[in-house]
Amino acid sequence: MTAPRPHTLFSFGTLQDERVQTALFGHAVPTSAASLAGHTTRPLAITDESVIAASGLAVHLTLARAIGAVVEGVVMRLTDAELAAADAYEVDDYARRRVLLSGGESAWAYLDAKPLRAAERIVIVGDSIAYGRCDPRGGWAARLAGAHIEGDEAAHRVFNLAVPGSTLADVGEQTPALLAARRPDTLVVAAGINDSALPLDAPQGRAPEHGDPLERIGEHLDSLAATALGHGARLVVVGPTWLDEERTGDYEGLRFTRERALALRATVREWCGEHHVDHIDLWEPLRGRGDLLVDGLHPDAEGHRLLHRHLDAMSR
Repeated sequence: MTAPRPHTLFSFGTLQDERVQTALFGHAVPTSAASLAGHTTRPLAITDESVIAASGLAVHLTLARAIGAVVEGVVMRLTDAELAAADAYEVDDYARRRVLLSGGESAWAYLDAKPLRAAERIVIVGDSIAYGRCDPRGGWAARLAGAHIEGDEAAHRVFNLAVPGSTLADVGEQTPALLAARRPDTLVVAAGINDSALPLDAPQGRAPEHGDPLERIGEHLDSLAATALGHGARLVVVGPTWLDEERTGDYEGLRFTRERALALRATVREWCGEHHVDHIDLWEPLRGRGDLLVDGLHPDAEGHRLLHRHLDAMSR
């Protein structure tokens, strides 16, 4: 019996070569012509000797975003084992992510492992920390925007649509209507600590009357992933940030704890790993730096500078 081929992979480089396929899979695999809009290619030097031996090339291609451009390639139908072999073949500079092909089909593709480096038009959604509260310069998002636009003023855009107080549920409801006019290729979702908060009157150690919001994080991220893919955008989830539990106190009728913030962090990280979505963890840059949190929750200007420095590493 022929093994099922449940995985659709868009190839624009050496995986199209039957010699490479034979080296990886033991045989050539079925392919059909396909294209990926909104992308271009750039060269990537390869140092892995086994990859060079299989392809015969020391320079491969990687994808970058470019409005109006199209990359031609092929769609490959792969089994679980073949997809695993393709993953092993791709070096650490690549990450397997979902893309929307020109014909409307969803497929896997190997993209630049640094998600913000490949971006042109970025939309940021999230809460008050993503909004930039407590930093006159506009927070990490404004700093990211400045550096991104400076890199290519003609093509690069950043739209910060974060709303203070938002949860992932709010963001999931509000975002679909905001994207079409902005034509994003990258959707940055700030998973803020609001998603870990409980009302002060919620019993300690017990879920609130209407359920624990942490249990629905995956559902909200599923919705945002579908929204991003529908617009041909790459989803990047950032956060949450470290908090100083001893100083948060009664914050607008909510209770924040490090335990629940860490549970949120673990849930987001697990969901992103399972769904092959980029996650940029913002916990470590401020860990133990209560002096940089104005109220135990919101970073000051220096805190936002450190968060931006961490994010900036994903764009270079």
